[in-house]
Amino acid sequence: MGNEPTQAAAELYLDYARHWFTGHSELYSQWAGGVAGSKALLELIADLPAPKRQPNLVFAAARFHGCHDEPFPVLESYLGRHWPEVRRIIMGRATQTNEAGRCATLLPALAMVEEQEKRPLALIEVGPSAGLCLLPDLYSYSYDGAPRLGTGSPLLRCTTTGNPPIPPALPDIAWRAGVDLNPLDGTDPDTVAWLRALVWPGQEARLEQLDAALATLATLKSGELQGVAGPPLILAGDLNERIVELVEAAPKHAVPVVMHSAVLAYLDEPRRTRFAETIATLGCRWISNEAFFMDESNQTRENSEGNHFTLALDKVPLARTGQHGAQLDWL
Repeated sequence: MGNEPTQAAAELYLDYARHWFTGHSELYSQWAGGVAGSKALLELIADLPAPKRQPNLVFAAARFHGCHDEPFPVLESYLGRHWPEVRRIIMGRATQTNEAGRCATLLPALAMVEEQEKRPLALIEVGPSAGLCLLPDLYSYSYDGAPRLGTGSPLLRCTTTGNPPIPPALPDIAWRAGVDLNPLDGTDPDTVAWLRALVWPGQEARLEQLDAALATLATLKSGELQGVAGPPLILAGDLNERIVELVEAAPKHAVPVVMHSAVLAYLDEPRRTRFAETIATLGCRWISNEAFFMDESNQTRENSEGNHFTLALDKVPLARTGQHGAQLDWL
């Protein structure tokens, strides 16, 4: 193995240590910095396929297998002793973080669509994982400490700047659907354990939020919730291959809204462009929450705001958002 993959892995882990993990998980920041300086670990990681080298996947796999949330030497020793088993987890799973908190940053965009269209919404998420972001009407919200909007669980708290259009009521959701390469069953204990392992160390509020959202999903699947759209219909497959059939399957009385958060980053430029071109032909609305947005010519435009996402509606940027949904800076 040459030095190029090892150097690329070192740069990746150093970038995560300095930008993505800093201020969010000090242990992960320490772990990523430690990996960036460990020749032995970098050689192991560099031997993985490029999409499988991401720090949050490697670290989640180690924790899922049994590594404790301790300083870097513990991780270094653990991976050295258990790498074949951890590698199998890395190869067999993905960072399908199902961040229900992002609904707090998506909600104003959903409300804008509902106000403009005067119809209920048919939500269609690409990359929905277990589908927790398809339940925005079943959670409750507090922006900047304001009184609670909604009665559901979890309560999603979000700080804002720029006077975003916070709706007075939750959206009317008529249908929920999605497409994922590997749909997850949020009621399966093994899947729940993996989703919990994906929550970064030190983020207890996120973990409690995940548990509450999974409980809401389980209640919805049980049929106990009346007067709301049923559980998400999540198809297995490539988003470019199945998005058309999902939009066409949406109830005719509802406006189809295609949405996604931190998903298109896993597509190369041609596949992103294909997706944008397809969306333009479907007569649907499009909410994107990514580290970039697609411009009018369907080209990727990077976000220069560090570890924030760009929230866009129909390719028009609306806000900068925190990656886990706790911050909304309206443009």
